[in-house]
Amino acid sequence: MSTDTPCPPLLRGIRSALGPTLLTQILQSKILLVGSGGIGCELLKNLALSGFRNVDVIDLDTIDVSNLNRQFLFRSQHVGMPKCVVASEAALKMVPPPLSSQEDAMGAKYTPYHGNVCDNSKFNVPYVQKFDLVLNALDNIAARRRVN
Repeated sequence: MSTDTPCPPLLRGIRSALGPTLLTQILQSKILLVGSGGIGCELLKNLALSGFRNVDVIDLDTIDVSNLNRQFLFRSQHVGMPKCVVASEAALKMVPPPLSSQEDAMGAKYTPYHGNVCDNSKFNVPYVQKFDLVLNALDNIAARRRVN
């Protein structure tokens, strides 16, 4: 993407600071976020507003009333729902619009997986190796060690 290519207003600062090549890499990166609670909500917001368009989110937890005061992507109507589903849907709405009609056809994709990251039948090494970046937003020590 050259500096002459149209760019959504939310991404112009990133393109200006990091350059068009790095912005293109951001737009094309495949990210794995493990955990969509307090830290995960913040990371999802930052990923979305920074232009990351392909993010998988794994979380085993469901939303509790006690989460509502610190996990800003969740509302009272979400209590009992999987955190990863609600957080992915909320973050997807924050992703800047596409840069071209070709990208529009592809679209942004935030995919939730409501499950345990320690489940080796689903979330094994070959699965994790598909990603350009893995972010760990877990509060469970055993799960953190597994992701690391």
